[in-house]
Amino acid sequence: MLILFDIDGTLVDAGGAGVAALQDAAVEVFGGAGPPLNLAGSTDGAILRGFFEYFGRQYDPVIEKRFYQSYLSQIRENLQNPTYGGRLLEGVNTLLASLREEGHFLGLLTGNIERGAMLKVTHYGIADYFRFGAYGDDHWNRNKLGPIALERAEKSAGVRFSQDEILVIGDTPKDVACAHAFGVKCVAVATGDFNEEELVACGADWTVPNLDEFPL
Repeated sequence: MLILFDIDGTLVDAGGAGVAALQDAAVEVFGGAGPPLNLAGSTDGAILRGFFEYFGRQYDPVIEKRFYQSYLSQIRENLQNPTYGGRLLEGVNTLLASLREEGHFLGLLTGNIERGAMLKVTHYGIADYFRFGAYGDDHWNRNKLGPIALERAEKSAGVRFSQDEILVIGDTPKDVACAHAFGVKCVAVATGDFNEEELVACGADWTVPNLDEFPL
C-alpha cells in the first residue's frame, strides 16, 4: 500500500518555527511581515502568491528564489531554537516503523517546499522513512499534488498503485480535499487545528485523535 503523509500537524509540531520563518523572509524580501498567516493545509507556494498580492507585486521568479533562500535559512535556524518547543507528535515513530516493517511504501504529500520538508523531517529524525513525495514548490494548489506524489511513488517503488491501494494521512480539511481530488481516501488526525468532528464534517473517510490510535 502507498501511504502519503502530511508533515505539519500530522507528523510534527514545529511550535511556530515555520510561521516565523515565512514572516521573517517576507520582511527581508518584501519589506513587511504581510497578513496573518493560516498555514493549516496551505502550500508554501500559495503563501508566497499571497505575499505578492498583498504587497502589490507582480510574480517574479527572482524574488521567489530570494524568498525561499531566506525562508530556508530562517527555518533551519528556528528548528534549532528551543524557544519554539517543536516536537514529533504522538505515535509517529511507532507507526512509521510498523508500516515500513509491514512492507508499505511511505511518502510525503505536503505544502512545504521540498527543501523545507526535508529540513523538518531530518531535524525530527524521520527522514529515512520517506523516499519520495510531492511538495509546495511542485504546485501552489495542494489539490494538484496527489498525482505528482503518485507518479514519483510508482517510479521509486517500481510498481503501480490502484486508487484503493493509496491512503493520505493529514490533519486539515485541505488534506482531505487533496486526497479526494485524486480519488483516494484520507485518514484525518486531530493533532492540528481541527477536532475529529470538524474533520468528519469536511468529509474525512476516517478520523483518529492521534497517530497512537491509528488502526494498524
